[in-house]
Amino acid sequence: MDNWSEVRTAYQVAIKGTVSGAAEVLGVHHATVIRHIDALEAQMGAKLFQRHARGYTPTEAGEDLLRVAQATEDQFNQLQGRIKGRGEGVAGELVVTSLVGMSTQFAPVMADFQREYPDVILRYLTGDRLFRLEYGEAHVAIRAGSAPEQPDNVVQPFFRHPFALYASRDYVEAHGMPQSDADLAGHRLVSHDEMRSRAPIFRWLNEQVPESSIVFRSSDMRALTEAVLAGAGIGFVPVYEAKRHEKLVQVMPQREEWATQLWLVTHVDLHRAAKVQAFLNFLKARAREWEKTCTAGD
Repeated sequence: MDNWSEVRTAYQVAIKGTVSGAAEVLGVHHATVIRHIDALEAQMGAKLFQRHARGYTPTEAGEDLLRVAQATEDQFNQLQGRIKGRGEGVAGELVVTSLVGMSTQFAPVMADFQREYPDVILRYLTGDRLFRLEYGEAHVAIRAGSAPEQPDNVVQPFFRHPFALYASRDYVEAHGMPQSDADLAGHRLVSHDEMRSRAPIFRWLNEQVPESSIVFRSSDMRALTEAVLAGAGIGFVPVYEAKRHEKLVQVMPQREEWATQLWLVTHVDLHRAAKVQAFLNFLKARAREWEKTCTAGD
């Protein structure tokens, strides 16, 4: 496209809403901005903006053009993220993402990694949405469940995350211990707020007990662990996390069917970057330690 500079100018006018605002961002005179808009409208044969006292508002044709400009901007950001990740040294920004419920387990690991590689600036992003590696939103994603299938990603099995049922010592003193799966229906349970959760532990629990037995619900795994610690009821806690809390009593030991598979996901263009490889190797070594901890006797 021969007139990309005009499209870029129109994009900034739409974002800023004024000619002067766009001129400041682009580092050009306001007359240049007006000339670019006029030339682009002449070539397109349509008005791209409504002019008014407070600035410029895109017309319907302008909105169509700006969607194309936004997509192009995203592609540039993707390219920038890939280029930044190609450095040879273990330094610079490293963006890691996972579900928020994993944060208490992974934040200390990242702090340890940073002590070994002090030139790395870590950004740890959590949330339920999938951060788009293909757009450079993250260098490494730690994902749970079935193997991710997004194209152009390198997917590696990471850690089989074990869960067991726990209760606080106060709860056991007040309500006793269930002796079998069937006994759970007579107890107070802590579980996920989404009854149709795909997580193996919550699917199993929903099949075993009536809805009325689940007295505490949350969409935050950390809140569920805190509720179990506080004596709200019996609930699933990651085995690795439970070993940190002396006040927890294991009600039922871990089972293979309750475990959640974790995956390490990187984009093919960034997978070989030195900082990404260093972090992946560090995580795998830590996972081997977790496996020993989780299989050790209580």
